[in-house]
Amino acid sequence: MTSEQLHVPRRDPATMMRLSRLGSLHQCRLSFMRILTRRMARENWQFSRSLFDIDSNGVGRAVYTAQGPQRAYSLVAFAHDLPADKRSDRVIADAWDATFTLFDGVPTGDDLERLAKNVPLQEAGRVSQTELSLSRANRSVRLWTHVVERLASGRQPDHDQIDAVGYLMRTTAVYGSGKFGAADRDVIADREEMQAPFQAEMLSVYLTRTFVRDLVNHMAGSLGGTRAVPLEPEMARRLGIGNSTGLGMAPFIINHPILFNNWMMVREEAISRVRSIRCASPEDTENFRRLVERSAVSVERWRSEHPVQLEKVSCLKADLQILSQYLPDWNATADHPWNSLIEWSERSLSEEGQELVASLILEPYGALVDGLAGCMADGNPDAFRIDGSMTLRDVVALLQQQFGWALGLDWSDPANCGRAWYVSEEKLEPRMGERFEEPIADYEQPLAPARDAAAAFSALERCDPEEAVAKFLLRHPEHRHTVRRAQMGRVAPYGEIRDNTISASVMPIDMLRAKLSFFGATHFDPRSDRWVRICMYSGAPYPEDLTTANADLWVYPEPGE
Repeated sequence: MTSEQLHVPRRDPATMMRLSRLGSLHQCRLSFMRILTRRMARENWQFSRSLFDIDSNGVGRAVYTAQGPQRAYSLVAFAHDLPADKRSDRVIADAWDATFTLFDGVPTGDDLERLAKNVPLQEAGRVSQTELSLSRANRSVRLWTHVVERLASGRQPDHDQIDAVGYLMRTTAVYGSGKFGAADRDVIADREEMQAPFQAEMLSVYLTRTFVRDLVNHMAGSLGGTRAVPLEPEMARRLGIGNSTGLGMAPFIINHPILFNNWMMVREEAISRVRSIRCASPEDTENFRRLVERSAVSVERWRSEHPVQLEKVSCLKADLQILSQYLPDWNATADHPWNSLIEWSERSLSEEGQELVASLILEPYGALVDGLAGCMADGNPDAFRIDGSMTLRDVVALLQQQFGWALGLDWSDPANCGRAWYVSEEKLEPRMGERFEEPIADYEQPLAPARDAAAAFSALERCDPEEAVAKFLLRHPEHRHTVRRAQMGRVAPYGEIRDNTISASVMPIDMLRAKLSFFGATHFDPRSDRWVRICMYSGAPYPEDLTTANADLWVYPEPGE
């Protein structure tokens, strides 16, 4: 094969689907927030604030509408005067500083009255199919107080305090896809602007950020009167929306193997395409070098107190230094320079650094990779159907291919099965507990595909390899879900985590970060091994400033900003 014919294949799922690798993913061009902002700018969406009826105590309602080429979407926001003793990021909270819904269209007065009776209640209320999402947020109290008081006195907030937190409010849940009566995914799946995953939720958060900026300016004006000044645009852009995410998100990538496969496979296909480019233009390589510099600025602002994350950030900073020292010697004019850069990173950098480089090489090639965004949704319902005619020999081969690493483990060893997933009775939310210390084994959820695959493999080995799957499952219905997953692997090579999700040392935050990186989150800040805080839309232009020139690379701060 000549260099001209080189096609670099997608990276091996056996490598990419390890938890440590998934826990090192970074946002990229195909992250859902950036897909949305690019589209809104390209299509010249129009934004308006038709209602902002909030009193001096911060109580009231507001409506923000985004008008696309074919239809409008409106964020309906309710602001509350929340007592300090009621403020909690826990999912069991029943009151918040602000609550929201994304309305399909423009709400009428009757719609607002109906929503006012339900949206502030969140789980205790109900919404309808005209609502696409339901969410809530709490203030970052110290930063909120600092910003309001500074603005009220006519001064801007302190830059260091802004960077230390990064957001004035953080969401504690953004529900969609039929939750609490909201519209099912099928209602909007055929809309062009909603075909990529989680676009309704990302739009809700984008508009929420604008509401938070407006609210803090309003509260400062109420406190300071004529002395008050609004938040400067540059300072406002540095603020994103925080998010507190716990174990409720972790099982998502286990329970949605086709969907998560599509996310991963699209990303890997994009990386493969760029690695296969024979010649890089000086403009493309210079763009890459600039984004390496801007990434270093972002990493310097990355704050965390968790020892695992501190080590990751430290490694990433060291990786960026190594990368910066290497780039002057990198022969960007040689054949397939991006492939050589990735191969160098695999020899020289940690997984954090490797995955950052893999994300950054996509940036100069929007024309080559952006179209892949349309392939990230799950449009293959037939994959969930079990092929009962398949022979057991073929099922065994599929299990060996996807779970070979797990088939020889001793699944009675506490090190291999020390944890168990269950659903809390109080809030019907996923939890993880210690199998041998808590009475939870009887309530365990099927979130251990590797262990279940080993059990199914053992049963299959005792059967006639030419027997049909249908006959086997009549005798062993307990293995239906495993056989289904094995067969899904034929079309979803990145659908299975190649690690033990119930081991005594499993880090659920790796699963959280994997999903959140596709959202476009940055500055992951774990508060334990089971929940994490992030920042969304930090650096993004606000609706009134959104253009095709600033709709994409906002995620990378400029040096000196």
